[in-house]
Amino acid sequence: MNQPAISIQDFTYHLPEEKIALHPLSDRDQSKLLVYREKKIIHSDFKRLAEFLPANSILFFNNTKVIPARLLFKKETGAVIEIFLLNPVWPSPVVALAMNAKEKCRWVCTIGNLKRWPEGSALKIIDGDISLEAKLVDRKNNFVEFQWSHNLSFAEIVKKIGAIPLPPYIKRNVEASDRERYQTVYSKEDGAVAAPTAGLHFTKAILGALKVHGIAVDYLTLHVSAGTFQPVKVENAADHPMHSEQIVITRGNIKSLLVEKKIVAVGTTSLRTLESMYWYGAKLTKNPDAEFVITQDEPYRPEHVDKTEALKAILAKMDREKTDQLLGETSIYIMPGYDFKVGDVLITNFHQPGSTLILLVAAFVGNDWKRIYDEALANRYRFLSYGDSSLLFKKQSY
Repeated sequence: MNQPAISIQDFTYHLPEEKIALHPLSDRDQSKLLVYREKKIIHSDFKRLAEFLPANSILFFNNTKVIPARLLFKKETGAVIEIFLLNPVWPSPVVALAMNAKEKCRWVCTIGNLKRWPEGSALKIIDGDISLEAKLVDRKNNFVEFQWSHNLSFAEIVKKIGAIPLPPYIKRNVEASDRERYQTVYSKEDGAVAAPTAGLHFTKAILGALKVHGIAVDYLTLHVSAGTFQPVKVENAADHPMHSEQIVITRGNIKSLLVEKKIVAVGTTSLRTLESMYWYGAKLTKNPDAEFVITQDEPYRPEHVDKTEALKAILAKMDREKTDQLLGETSIYIMPGYDFKVGDVLITNFHQPGSTLILLVAAFVGNDWKRIYDEALANRYRFLSYGDSSLLFKKQSY
């Protein structure tokens, strides 16, 4: 990547264990809200979100739905093999199609206790009259083939048998309430293995308040992968290999972006999707048949296209293919030095030290990210997935 070296040590901070929220609040919208705008910080409550948004805003929500991706199989010996769904391989690499598979499918998985599971042998879960069988078909690539009884989709099977995959830093057992609370109220498209947590604070009442204030909303899809928790293990953060995630954008998304409004991304996943749209459109202006794949270094090439021109190129692509939606993959890596093309405002939780998400926040607000996090720690904000929220206005965008 043609980026100046970025020391990951400059993007770490001390996060005491007691600051990590292990459980959600009893009500979603009870969380605190830190507002950062024009270098000023205001402490408020999430219920007042609409009051701080520009009148001509449009919020983009990620409507992905967390699947119960943890499957626990018990061998006759008593050993437990945990299979964690990552990416589908067959009958389709497209998450939505793979989740609708009947009778059989194949996924790339992470496998706990792998050494106790011989290749080619089968494991079984029986739940009432439902039976799910898993067979390790390729140890090197961690390919697992699933077969099940009944004419149910794979989505229906995992909802009955699987467990919600809480983040690794929430060090407790999964509870029944997590099935509902580790999911946004507007989740719709099955496929994520982690929640777009900025959206966990929203309630029907908050969405209603946005409408009262004349604030528009729209929905896009990025299926959050386990890679979101992958720490940056190299000193030069620019050398970190960014994970890939599937995104789905619609004709409605593009039309919403072509209206002159302040673009508010609800969460880092929405922001990454919005920025990926621009880069795909930029590719299409040069090659109308360009593949919808955004690599991590693409945004750092010295090629820039007008935003409107890029978005219209996507509409033209949809017209040519007679479709109202496009599916793609993005490994976009947003770090200090990135030039934001679409997003103006970001709603996001407080993230892990030395993570790609901290780098994204630092790119968005500049060096003030340290002051924002120091203020949050000093004012007893709750951190990470089940923690409190922030409303960040992009540096030099006022």
